[in-house]
Amino acid sequence: MNTPNIDLGFARLSDLAFTSTIVVLVLALLLLAVELAYSSSRKADARELVGAAATSGSGAVAADSSQPGVVVDAPRRPFDERIGRAGLALVYVGTAMLLACIVLRALATSRVPWGNMYEFINLTCLCGLVAAAVTLRRPKDRALWAFVLLPVLILLAVSGKWLYSNAAPVMPALQSYWLPIHVSVVSLGSGVFLVAGVASMLFLLKMSPLSDPGREGRLAAIVSRLPDGQTLDRIAYRTTIFAFPIFGFGVIFGAIWAEEAWGRYWGWDPKETVAFIAWVVYAAYLHARSTAGWRDKKAAWINVVGFVAMVFNLFFINLVVTGLHSYAGVG
Repeated sequence: MNTPNIDLGFARLSDLAFTSTIVVLVLALLLLAVELAYSSSRKADARELVGAAATSGSGAVAADSSQPGVVVDAPRRPFDERIGRAGLALVYVGTAMLLACIVLRALATSRVPWGNMYEFINLTCLCGLVAAAVTLRRPKDRALWAFVLLPVLILLAVSGKWLYSNAAPVMPALQSYWLPIHVSVVSLGSGVFLVAGVASMLFLLKMSPLSDPGREGRLAAIVSRLPDGQTLDRIAYRTTIFAFPIFGFGVIFGAIWAEEAWGRYWGWDPKETVAFIAWVVYAAYLHARSTAGWRDKKAAWINVVGFVAMVFNLFFINLVVTGLHSYAGVG
């Protein structure tokens, strides 16, 4: 088989886009964290402004005032809200840069750009960011972005620091038409599960004593600014419903590829086993979510266990345990 040439120019641009992605997303996280820290004071200021406008006789006049010719200027957006909107804009810029990183890696290698752990994590993070962008469209959901960006940035940092691989052809074992099918489907499911896991963890925080009225402390103040528990539970449930069949198809496609490559559909390889366990855990979550007595906290804990199993499968199985899937590409 002929070895394709590697375009070093596209490879360097891909690496630059990856670095830029991390820088932009870190700035976005900082701006969104600032908005999260000061959102409660913004709400209090808004209530005071409404009361002052209704009672003050000097300055602003109510919209139904009988004084002709007096125009009330629309109030400027509070500073922290403008900071948050800027942070969200940077999230979209960072997502576009990560997409550019993946596309440029494809152009550099003349193959699908998810042939090693570095590329797989980048694709999974992109799927997670896109899933969050689709799910967290309402302004009041913007507070969740800081918690989504944190695990994404951790994954990208680990990917770039310890899992980075130079642009190169994939090893012979992966040179199959099943590579773009199996890995892309698993990445999509894993990325959406990331959003579901974050939502369930925040739901547990929201349902904890930290959200009690009058509770003092920095963490309690942050928890009080999150969306209500019903919203968080709904986000976790809907994203899990979407990702569950997709990840299931990824496991099935992997089994078909295994039969073609190794002569058997299932061999209890560590990665196969943990992926199947994670899928079963998510099935248990969906069942518990619709069962009386298991909703709310119990179901959310099952979803968190599934998320932990996904992360364990992503790192520990690929990097530590020896198996047929030990192709992390760590140089």
